Amino acid sequence: MNELGLYLKVGFHHIADWRATDHILFVAALTAAYGPREWARLAWLVTAFTIGHSVTLALTTMDLLRISTRVVEPLIALTIVVTAFAAIHDQRAAAQAAGGGDGSISRAAMARRYAIAAGFGLIHGCGFASGLRSLLGGSEGIAIPLLGFNLGLEVGQLLVVSAIFLLGLGVERMLGWSRRDWVLVVSGAAAGVGLSLLVERVFGGGGA
Repeated sequence: MNELGLYLKVGFHHIADWRATDHILFVAALTAAYGPREWARLAWLVTAFTIGHSVTLALTTMDLLRISTRVVEPLIALTIVVTAFAAIHDQRAAAQAAGGGDGSISRAAMARRYAIAAGFGLIHGCGFASGLRSLLGGSEGIAIPLLGFNLGLEVGQLLVVSAIFLLGLGVERMLGWSRRDWVLVVSGAAAGVGLSLLVERVFGGGGA
């Protein structure tokens, strides 16, 4: 396997592995609200997150930005909690605006989601970079590893997004859930686990 393919595989497993709880939970909370008619909004949301984490992944891997994992890991947990509660808030606001129905998400809410995705992507990029740096060691040639790792991350991220998208569609059509119910369940679960991770990482000194 060539160098590009090797790091593409490493990047893919870094996010697609179900043990990568924090990143998967964040993506779940960020994307759970979107149905088939909102694929364009979902695409832009994923793009915003990608841009954010690509920037800090590159900067930290090239040693142009240094942030301790003791700071990054609690912040990643915090992004899960904030994103989950933001999704819950937006769904309730949409339901109230629609007189108790599912309603549509306002432009202001979408703009906030894009900003959250990009900003929190910056934080997750620092987390991704710690794994890549440990593999590179003292190697000076980082262009190919960085490209491969980032491409692998994107493939894994799209897999996670697709799985959440299809699962949400399935519970709506097979179990009769409303989109609002699905969002509240997923976001509530993500918020609960995110709070647990945050407490553990702040007071236990742990990290993913």
